[in-house]
Amino acid sequence: MIPPHTLLAFSALAFVLIIIPGPSVLFVVGRALQHGRREALLSVLGNAGGEVVHVFLVAAGVGALIAASEAAFVILKIVGGVYLIHLGFQAIRHRRDGLDVPDADALPPARLSARRLLGESFTVGVMNPKTLIFVAAVLPQFVDTARGPAWAQILVLGLVFAIIAIVSDGTYALVASGARAWFGRSPARVARIRATGGGMIAALGVVLLLSRRAT
Repeated sequence: MIPPHTLLAFSALAFVLIIIPGPSVLFVVGRALQHGRREALLSVLGNAGGEVVHVFLVAAGVGALIAASEAAFVILKIVGGVYLIHLGFQAIRHRRDGLDVPDADALPPARLSARRLLGESFTVGVMNPKTLIFVAAVLPQFVDTARGPAWAQILVLGLVFAIIAIVSDGTYALVASGARAWFGRSPARVARIRATGGGMIAALGVVLLLSRRAT
């Protein structure tokens, strides 16, 4: 369906764009610092699920309409930014939860349910307008209608994009959570690390609110 050289060219472009730290990476790193490896990796999966939604929208032709709409961009930007700020402030507010333990050398987990983690990170992924615009603008450029239905090719390319994002963001998650485990050997330091992670997520929300669409 898709020629190997086209798939390779798209994969190379996607890898370069994904590996550069952006909203997804900052969100995952914030989660890793706030909670740990399990929570960060689940956030990677949830965020990728939101990206897949964008791919399906583009394949259905809806994504292009949304990406071209200034009103839709502003709505997504505001909702996504406010949601991130809310998550960040909640993390800062609850930074000391579960830290009153006898063993000060242990790293107390701030465990959240998998359902909640996937739901929150999925929402963040869906509400990121820049991902939608990228998918709507870039994926169709690699489609050759002579080789099959455009929607099917977009879905394949979108799946490749999501896989690369999971591997890249997952690497950031492992590195950040490793740093958290290495530094977090006292309740006070764990609280500061959690607050840092929450601050990063809230700051990301502010950046999203102040951002402008690429022209």
